[in-house]
Amino acid sequence: MAYTTINKPTDYFNTLLYTGDNANRSFTGVGFEPSLTWIKARNNTTWHLLYDAVRTAGTGKELHSNSNQAEGASNSSLYGYLSSFDSDGFSTVNGSEASDALNETGKTYAAWNWKAGTSFTNDASSTGIGSIDSAGSVNQDAGFSICSYTGNGSSGATIKHGLTSVPKMIITKNRQRASNWLVYQASMSVTGDYTLFLDSTSAKDNSQNYWGDTAPTSSVFSVGNRQENNQSGENIIAYCFAEKTGYSKFGSYTGNGNADGTFVYTGQKSAFIMLKNTTRAASWLMFDNKRLGYNVDNNEVVANTNAAEETYDQLDFLSNGFKTRTNGTSINLNGDTYIYMAFASAPLVGTNNVPCTAR
Repeated sequence: MAYTTINKPTDYFNTLLYTGDNANRSFTGVGFEPSLTWIKARNNTTWHLLYDAVRTAGTGKELHSNSNQAEGASNSSLYGYLSSFDSDGFSTVNGSEASDALNETGKTYAAWNWKAGTSFTNDASSTGIGSIDSAGSVNQDAGFSICSYTGNGSSGATIKHGLTSVPKMIITKNRQRASNWLVYQASMSVTGDYTLFLDSTSAKDNSQNYWGDTAPTSSVFSVGNRQENNQSGENIIAYCFAEKTGYSKFGSYTGNGNADGTFVYTGQKSAFIMLKNTTRAASWLMFDNKRLGYNVDNNEVVANTNAAEETYDQLDFLSNGFKTRTNGTSINLNGDTYIYMAFASAPLVGTNNVPCTAR
C-alpha cells in the first residue's frame, strides 16, 4: 500500500478554474499562498503564463511554456499580469488590450498552483555545497523547490536546489534570452545525460552537455556549459521536484498501442498529470481533475502550444494511477516510452487508513 504522511494533497497543489471578466481581480479558493502559478486559457488560443514567488509577481515576470522567449518578452502591460501571490490565491491586473491573456471576458481558465514557501540561500564558497550560489523557496514536505541562480558557463557546475531528497524532475529556463526550456526526468537516464524541451515536441536528446552528464543528488544538481541553463552571467530559474509517496510520482511507461491502453500505477488518485513521448516528436499533454470531471472525458491542454483545450478521450484518472484510453502518438504508441509527472488529489491510503476511490 502507498501510505503517506500527506493526507491532504490540496495543501500543496491545487487547480483553480475561473471565467474571465476583464477587470483587476483577486482569485481565492486555492487553499494556500502559491509559490508557482501556471495559467492557461482553456477556450482561447493564448499563451501559457508561468509566475513564481522567487522571481516575484508583477509586470514583466511572465514565462511561457509554449515559447523560448525570455522573461517578460510578451508585454504584460498590454495583456495583463499576475500582480501578487495571496494567502488563498493570487491577484491579477488587467491589460489595456481587449484580448487579455489572464482574464478576458467570457473566457475560461485553468490555474495550476504549487506551494513552496520557505526561503533558502546558499553561498557556495562558504558552505562548500555546489559551485554556483543559489537562492529560492522550498517545501520539504511536498518535495518542491524553486531555485534561482546565475550561470558561470562552466561544464559540471553544481547548484544547491534546496531539497533534502533527490529531485526526480527539474525544469529550467534562462530568464534573459530566447532559449529552450530544459526538462530533466530521472526515468530517462540515471546519469543525467538526456533532456527534453518543454517548449518543443522533440524527442529526448543527449547531443549536448545539458546536465553535466551527472544525475542530481540530495543537495545539488549539475549543469553543462549550455546557454539554456548555464550561460555565464545570466539568470536561470529551476523548478525541482522530489517524489513523495502518495502525493507525487515521476516515472515512465511503455505504450501498448491499444485503445484499452496502458495502466500506470502511481499509488495515488491524481489531481494533475503531465506526460510526454520521449521516443519521438509529440506534444506535452496536461490533464487535471477539475475540468469536466469524469472518465473518460478528461480534456487535455498542450504545454508546448497556445492551442485551446482539446477534447479527445485519452485518459482515465483512477484511485491508484491512470490508464491511457487511445493509441495516439502523444500518449500510447506501441513500444514508445513516455515520462510523466503526477500530483495527487488523494493518496491511495493515508495515515487514516481510508482508501480513496476512482474518479
